[in-house]
Amino acid sequence: MSEALSGGSLLLADEIRVVVASNFAGAIKEMAAHFEQQSGHKIVLIFGSTGKHYAQIRNGAPFDIFFAADARRPALLEKENIAIPASRFTYAIGKLVLWSPDRKLIDAKGNVLKNTTFRYLAIANPKLAPYGMAAQEVLERRKLWENLQGKMVRGENIGQAFQFVKTGNAELGFIAYSQIKHPDTNTLMEGSFWLVPQTLYTPIEQQAVLLKDNPVARDFLAFVKSTEALKLIGNMGYSIPPLEKTNDEEITAKEHN
Repeated sequence: MSEALSGGSLLLADEIRVVVASNFAGAIKEMAAHFEQQSGHKIVLIFGSTGKHYAQIRNGAPFDIFFAADARRPALLEKENIAIPASRFTYAIGKLVLWSPDRKLIDAKGNVLKNTTFRYLAIANPKLAPYGMAAQEVLERRKLWENLQGKMVRGENIGQAFQFVKTGNAELGFIAYSQIKHPDTNTLMEGSFWLVPQTLYTPIEQQAVLLKDNPVARDFLAFVKSTEALKLIGNMGYSIPPLEKTNDEEITAKEHN
């Protein structure tokens, strides 16, 4: 049994509600299943966009832990005295990829974005989803943001953007690298892709924060920091940051739509 699961919370089974950015669904489902099996506790996972979750938490939604796709919203919750002090940490660094199920559509440098041979490009809503904001940064740096407005379809979160491309409603789209990576075989989903250089967008530093101070929630966060969980996160297509790293930049506490 993992040392992270040896606390007093093993005495009685309990349930916690965890809100999670859509890009991290695959990894946290596996971690939650492992934690439940070893601890006997129940984890209810709720997926969606970071911006929407942030608004729900500020309005009093009864969640125990928040796994965001950025560092801004967890820091804001800390400043607003909603999150438990000193509980915030970076659990992963996300990677942005341009992907299509069509093996021949996307070239190694993403130059497909400059032509007009595709009808629709999927992205997550930049106002709600950090991966969508990163996609906007890439297109702005390449001076394509305005030119491609008529071809964009926006998902509320990165999960919806991925579904747009997977189902053929958009020929290509900016998604999370973790969504096309098979952790067990270390292979990628069929198709073509451009792994976007991280110099083209602000690092997607994904942070978690404790919202209710209870033993089960603390045990689960301890498990997420364990060697076992970190290996899984790396295999899912994320970079692994130092656990002590947090974003302590000055952040203006204001509501984000």
